[in-house]
Amino acid sequence: MKKLIISLSALFMTMTAMAQECQSDELAYRVKSEAFSNSQINDLSEFMTDMLGSRLAASQMKQRADKLVVERLQKMGLSNPRVENVWTFEKGAWDVEKTYAAMTAPYYCAYTVNPVAWTGSTNGLVKGECVLLDVKTKEDLAKYKGKLGGKVVLMPAQQTYTISFEPLASRFTDEQLKQLENDRRAGVGGANRMRMGNIDMSAYMAMRELRREMTKMIQDEKALCVIQGSGSFNVPSATGGQYKVGDPEPTPMLLMPIEDHGRMCRLIQKGEKVEMELELKNKFSANQNISNVYAEIPGTDPKLKNEVVLLGGHLDSWHGSTGGADNASGCIVMMEAMRILKDLGVKPKRTIRLALWGGEEQGLYGSRGYAKKLYDEQKKKALPEYNNFALYLNMDNGSGRFRGIYLEQNDLAKPFFEAWKAPIESLGFTTLSPNTTGSTDHESFNTLGLPAYQFIQDALEYRRTYHTIMDTYERLSLEDLKIDAAITAWLAICAANDSGRIPVKPGYPEASKPLRY
Repeated sequence: MKKLIISLSALFMTMTAMAQECQSDELAYRVKSEAFSNSQINDLSEFMTDMLGSRLAASQMKQRADKLVVERLQKMGLSNPRVENVWTFEKGAWDVEKTYAAMTAPYYCAYTVNPVAWTGSTNGLVKGECVLLDVKTKEDLAKYKGKLGGKVVLMPAQQTYTISFEPLASRFTDEQLKQLENDRRAGVGGANRMRMGNIDMSAYMAMRELRREMTKMIQDEKALCVIQGSGSFNVPSATGGQYKVGDPEPTPMLLMPIEDHGRMCRLIQKGEKVEMELELKNKFSANQNISNVYAEIPGTDPKLKNEVVLLGGHLDSWHGSTGGADNASGCIVMMEAMRILKDLGVKPKRTIRLALWGGEEQGLYGSRGYAKKLYDEQKKKALPEYNNFALYLNMDNGSGRFRGIYLEQNDLAKPFFEAWKAPIESLGFTTLSPNTTGSTDHESFNTLGLPAYQFIQDALEYRRTYHTIMDTYERLSLEDLKIDAAITAWLAICAANDSGRIPVKPGYPEASKPLRY
């Protein structure tokens, strides 16, 4: 009889842990009414883009943004708004202070350009002839020795423009959403998976070595600037250079749209003398901290209040714009979801925590710093906070509407979302995909087997505009963001009040592996 009681008790505990409960229709009505009738989305959107500006990891602009966001969260009435430093960043801080570039011969033309992050400055306004550095072998490189000093070095074109007949913006079709429900683990609908071909490692290593020698020659001979083609439609993209604190300041580098870059390359190949004038002023500074911003709505249940439902997106952006779609949009939605719940006076059983990550673009550093408090990678051991991790919802695919969620092959999560999504299906949230998606902050937790998920979002024009100087307020779909905030607020309160929790993946945390980004 005693054994039977123990077995029944264990069964009851298992059933309780796996409970799935949808909150009341009345609460769903209140969440939607607050989200749509009293929306702060536009005000938050202007704040997160126009007011904050660019937010490159560790930069002075990012530190400024952290401070302003904390002040905003305080005004919203959230608990304990704060900044925490979570990672040491070897590149340190870098900010743009001035960028100007123009072709002056064979005629004048001002260009829209973007400096490569963590590269150097010119000595005021400088002028020089352009040299096309067409190098494929060490023998090619030797031809340019002694010829780069005081010159503007153009790297050869790596891409050419081709006309696209695809629409500039798009939404998921019903058929595409249906395909996302196919489980790719079974080999069904797996055509979109990335497949690595055979890599000639010796050729790859030789190419890397040649690039190092090229960079050293350019630096040693004191070229004025290096220019690469990247981006199109007069919109340069953004990237960062190889630098760490203590290194010599790198040669100035610019990214230029392929149309303008291609024009100069073609002129030089035709025998024309091409000249430019440039003035680049970039500032290196001492800060090496990757920082996150947090705030909470505290849990009220004595037994559950230490468990956390986490809502997040990354606050950092590239330096060429205000990071509208990538990823002010995610921060806007998560902040608005918190506001909705706060203004409704919701008292969640579990704590609902907002996390705005730093350093996502450089390696998910902010979320990885948070994950270090959950799991000791050296000892392969879960830390106490691991067991308090109830759910993480992440937004980082632009400002498109939520159509569902990727469940990261955690079959145990599906019954929860099936129960929770009933009141939000009318908002278009219908698709539960068993598949994985990558390249953003939920991976820091999913790799530990924790329930951490990225939303399925309409693409809109995200792929055309992210990581460019075009990623501004104008890239935000405000109506979609309103719907996304309502969905997030609803899922957060469902997870915070459910008597059960989504279990971690079977076999974890023992199966956890270091995250590679």
